[in-house]
Amino acid sequence: MTKDLVDRGLLVELETVPSTGGRPGRLLGLADGPAPRAIGAKVTADHVAIVSVGFDGSTFDQSSHPFDPASPDALDTLGRLLRETVDAQEGPVLGAGVGLPGSVDSQASGVVVAPTLGWSNVPVGASLRRALDLPVLVENDVNTLAVAEQLYGVGRDHRSFLVLTIGRGIGSGLVVDGTIRRGAAGGAGEIGHFPVHDDGPPCTCGNVGCLESFIGDDALRARAVAAGILRPGDTVADLTDRAEAGDRAARDLYHDAGRLLGRTLAGVVHLLDPEVVILLGEGIGAWKHWRSGFDAAFRAHLLPSRRAMPFVVEPWADDKWALGAAALVLATPFDAAGASGEQGRLVVARLHSDVGAEPAPTASRRA
Repeated sequence: MTKDLVDRGLLVELETVPSTGGRPGRLLGLADGPAPRAIGAKVTADHVAIVSVGFDGSTFDQSSHPFDPASPDALDTLGRLLRETVDAQEGPVLGAGVGLPGSVDSQASGVVVAPTLGWSNVPVGASLRRALDLPVLVENDVNTLAVAEQLYGVGRDHRSFLVLTIGRGIGSGLVVDGTIRRGAAGGAGEIGHFPVHDDGPPCTCGNVGCLESFIGDDALRARAVAAGILRPGDTVADLTDRAEAGDRAARDLYHDAGRLLGRTLAGVVHLLDPEVVILLGEGIGAWKHWRSGFDAAFRAHLLPSRRAMPFVVEPWADDKWALGAAALVLATPFDAAGASGEQGRLVVARLHSDVGAEPAPTASRRA
């Protein structure tokens, strides 16, 4: 098996290690250099983050580009940005993964409903496949983070875990027994749209009283303006600055947001029973102000048998979303559940056909 992988250029032989009773062992490394790569993109309401990732998970290039999802040529622009990244790669490209803040019917089809982008039933997958002439996998952005956690992060040590993000929206992704749970129509994990109040503020989804309408970035900013903490035109970053400077009203607002998040998350834990909760997102930089309300509410609303539930807060970097999207492509050879569909099969076919024609690679990481 390893000889075949070496012949394909996916593995390289390294040095020999001393014998422990039998023949000396030969170390193997994942190939670098011209070995296959994957492109990942995270689409937001104002920019696109793009990375290229090697077969061993190493990041080669990363970039960020202004993006207007309301533009009539938004999909053409996205396709052009990805095409430029593909063309710049030295080795073969297996495919592209794209993460977006919304519901996706399937990774392979890629029809997107994303209220924060103003998109409804937009055929993202089909459009990008025409632009790139490559397999394209499209997924909810928090699910892409969950895939990245499986391959690179805390999720490597757990079979079942929950990823929760705070920032512009409030989202979650669930892995159960090593498999992403997408739901019947790709909309599983929309914790931000849990109804938490009958007469709450209007939400971008069209309902009222959703969790996100209380504690998403726009909601926090609006509440801060109404309370006189911020001026119109200020941002949630200004709110964080005020909390850092000791403004009691700003800290109280974050405390209340953390308490509501903790109480809601406790209910999600009871429903899904993960091994661990992983918290991250654009808003995680203000976590110490959220945490004052979160910790007590989360523990208090858990059943006694679940009060030791661990949660991990991870530092944030914008390119992590894009890395998660690229991970969709890299994970397709291990997609036992078939979530990637025909596009995943095309990725595997490219893995078999493209690599053998490339020059011999160098070693990048021991396996």
